[in-house]
Amino acid sequence: MCGILGAVGAPDEVREECLLQGLTGLAHRGPDDSGWHVIRQGGPQPTSIFLGNRRLAILDLSPAGHQPMQDRDTGSWIIYNGEIYNFREIRSELESYGIGFNSHSDTEVILKAYGKWGAGCLDYFRGMFAFAIWDARSRELFLARDRFGEKPLYYFHRDSLFLFASEVRSLLQTGLVARQLDEVGLTEYLRYGSVSDPHTFVRGVRSLPPAHCLLLKDGEATLRKYWDLNSAERDLAATGPVRHIGRETVVELRTQLEDAVLLRTVSDVPVGIFLSGGIDSSSLVALLSRKHPNLSTFSVVFKELDYSEAQYSRSISTRFGTDHHEIVISSHAVMTSLPKIIGAMDQPTVDGVNTYIISRETRRMGYKVALSGLGADEIFAGYETFKTVPRMEWFAWCASTINPTLRRLLASIIRVATSKRGPRAEKLAVLIEGDGSIPHPYALARMLFMPRQLRQLSLVSMDVDPAKAPLADILKWAERFDPVNRTSYLELRHYMSNTLLRDSDFMSMAHGLELRAPFIDHKLAEFLFRIP
Repeated sequence: MCGILGAVGAPDEVREECLLQGLTGLAHRGPDDSGWHVIRQGGPQPTSIFLGNRRLAILDLSPAGHQPMQDRDTGSWIIYNGEIYNFREIRSELESYGIGFNSHSDTEVILKAYGKWGAGCLDYFRGMFAFAIWDARSRELFLARDRFGEKPLYYFHRDSLFLFASEVRSLLQTGLVARQLDEVGLTEYLRYGSVSDPHTFVRGVRSLPPAHCLLLKDGEATLRKYWDLNSAERDLAATGPVRHIGRETVVELRTQLEDAVLLRTVSDVPVGIFLSGGIDSSSLVALLSRKHPNLSTFSVVFKELDYSEAQYSRSISTRFGTDHHEIVISSHAVMTSLPKIIGAMDQPTVDGVNTYIISRETRRMGYKVALSGLGADEIFAGYETFKTVPRMEWFAWCASTINPTLRRLLASIIRVATSKRGPRAEKLAVLIEGDGSIPHPYALARMLFMPRQLRQLSLVSMDVDPAKAPLADILKWAERFDPVNRTSYLELRHYMSNTLLRDSDFMSMAHGLELRAPFIDHKLAEFLFRIP
């Protein structure tokens, strides 16, 4: 697990002193090691390539895992943030082709896999990752991000200068990116509590979307989506949907779950588990206890009894005999920590406080890796939205059959009659009105500020066309699913990706802690999306 930063451009634009300043800003992500390298390409258009890394050593703790790393056979270089959990299997396959290795790291496996299969290497990886490879033979930069967006990757492209990094603030710290507010990013934040990919709060800085890769060649950047759930490229017709939920389906699901969970224990350092006592984290403990009898679990416990769920986590710990650690906090302690919590945010968000606190204490106890139950609600229909969104879809369809003038009148009546009842009444009015201000009922279910409220704020021009908003592209793909799977897909691609995963990344990495989410496994998700 690491932080990466790089640049490609004309020699006078790739300024080492500026880029090293940005790399220093990533020190919290990789306290164990750091490295950087400059590649200079001659020719009619001389080019400099800067590659920098801050390392948190999890696999192959030796100097052989140092980055940037070069493939001696191809001359290509890599910087990488993440974990490829099945790297040993991929390595064995590459060795069968006669490919040799100089380390035991997954970093070198990615580099060698790219040398063998090019961009097709992404089909082999099972894990979380954001990496950059400078292809020495074709003189092009290849960037890639994992399927669900567990690891962040941001980039900035101006004329002949291309910058990329694990955090937006690192790009700003180089001094090469202007500090200008992106209005779409601000609008998305006020709507949903976080900025939606590919936008950020900074104008000109973009987030590489999950399951996408980017190729930079001769100053031209090309984006491509390499994976999606139920994609035509993978052709699920070969296996077909699950028509009957019987014993075989249950057995297969358990196998998929155990495989996903056990894969994420691959590490050369101890692994802990965040245990809230809820179904998600308790399932992790239950599944792992068979293979790993000496588990260490961590829970946040509030002094205020109204907020404490300590009895549930204690019950699970006792049942499975874990080495349990309770992190006791009070509302006063949270308030005191707020400045540091906000300071840990790469971009503003309305979530992440708990993750910051439990990550801080887990790291203090000497752990570098922890497992989280994040993602289970999204794939196993744990949210209230799985009930409300399908109902809202049906209601919106019924409302669409009513005369538009009458719909506007009904919406006005609701607003006047329920003016003191809060956001639910306004959401009902918007749903009936159907004026095109929301792209889908799911967006309405997740909204914090309604379209009318955004216009009333008048901070910036808030009239961002819903058809051009980031959620619009996700909605097009979601149309192929039944109502429940559609809600699952939208939660995975929107709320989880833009809020939960982003918060988990920067709140845990603020303390040099790697957070793994076993439920976010693409093989497991592919199986579940075959089930109606």
